[in-house]
Amino acid sequence: MSGADATTPVARFERLQVWRDGPVGWLVFDRPDAHNALDAVMFRELEVAWRALDDDPEVRVIVNTGNGAAFQAGLDVAQLARDPDALRDASRRTRDFELRFTAWQVGVRKPVIAAVNGVCAGGGLHFVADADIVIAASDAEFTDPHVSVGQVSAFETIALIRRSPMEPVLRMAFTGRHERMSAQRAHQLGICSQVVDPPGDLRAAAAALAGLIARNSPTAMAITKRALWEALERDLTDACASGARDLVAMWGHPDQTEGPAAFAERRTPAWTPLAPGPVGGGAPR
Repeated sequence: MSGADATTPVARFERLQVWRDGPVGWLVFDRPDAHNALDAVMFRELEVAWRALDDDPEVRVIVNTGNGAAFQAGLDVAQLARDPDALRDASRRTRDFELRFTAWQVGVRKPVIAAVNGVCAGGGLHFVADADIVIAASDAEFTDPHVSVGQVSAFETIALIRRSPMEPVLRMAFTGRHERMSAQRAHQLGICSQVVDPPGDLRAAAAALAGLIARNSPTAMAITKRALWEALERDLTDACASGARDLVAMWGHPDQTEGPAAFAERRTPAWTPLAPGPVGGGAPR
């Protein structure tokens, strides 16, 4: 799939291509000549794009990938250096932990698939760490050059050690730009769940996976996503207690009646679209 295959453009952007193909929303980095590096414009557009896809009632799952030979090269330091106001804003948001350019940072409720094509470097690892599901082309590579340019590796690698054993993430952080992790190694470590070969089939594989996900109840998936992500912040007992409240939040929702009825009648369920705002059902907590 490519931008030319888009069926419904969600909005027009300078640095992104964003569209809906049936129930699947696509958010595609579109600075291929700069390896899709994050500049000031892309920073601003990403928050708007994520919110637009999350608020679209027709979108049930979102695929994030990149145009060109790279998935995402991280911060465009050279561009930001030429724009002092943008650099100050990025520095302030980083210092105050107010970044708003990944799905997790924005609070996207729908499932997000990161489809990693080519190199994912530095700040690009945010989009891997903050996705719900990660798949990668067989020629994809992951690298963290922060320490090689005198910077601290923190946000991205802190999040990645929730997906992977710590030592390989430390190795990536300490080797910097001098070593790259292959897609196959990332799969071994649990950083991605699927390696696609040949690489040209990546978008088709992402679309197929998204299609499977999109067949399910949007509200049930949103509450499930909330329960599992919030579990990372809690110990086991608190996570299970919170999960019980999330389970009850679905009680009284129309999808709880529609799902069994559709199964018994051997038909496709007519799910209720996910409404904007907090997810939950009819039963009190």
